[in-house]
Amino acid sequence: MIGFLYPLTYLGAIIMVQITPDAEKFINELLEKNQKTGHGIKIYLSGIACSGPQFGMSFQEGVPDGDIVDNSASGFEMYYDKDTEEALEGCVIEFVDDPNFGTGLTIRDPNFSGCSSCGGGCR
Repeated sequence: MIGFLYPLTYLGAIIMVQITPDAEKFINELLEKNQKTGHGIKIYLSGIACSGPQFGMSFQEGVPDGDIVDNSASGFEMYYDKDTEEALEGCVIEFVDDPNFGTGLTIRDPNFSGCSSCGGGCR
């Protein structure tokens, strides 16, 4: 388990999202494999569900207009807009390799405790 206090800072800037070393390595390998070295990762809010915010990620060449540039990862930048920034606060980008769920990345909010609209079963 990753332990840290919110908000984190990196070179004086507030970090809205934490990335694990395994996730960082996975992204760097994807960038290289797809000949996207030098690109960043765009993180976007794709919706809000009972289980919390849902995110998407894509390769991004250059900084999108108005996006926040997060330099906390090693080897690439992460970009997100203001709406996504709010939803990302306290989240962790993790690498998963599970026979039931596959291999890839997940963005998880360790502080999310479920909802009451469906009896609190969404965790």
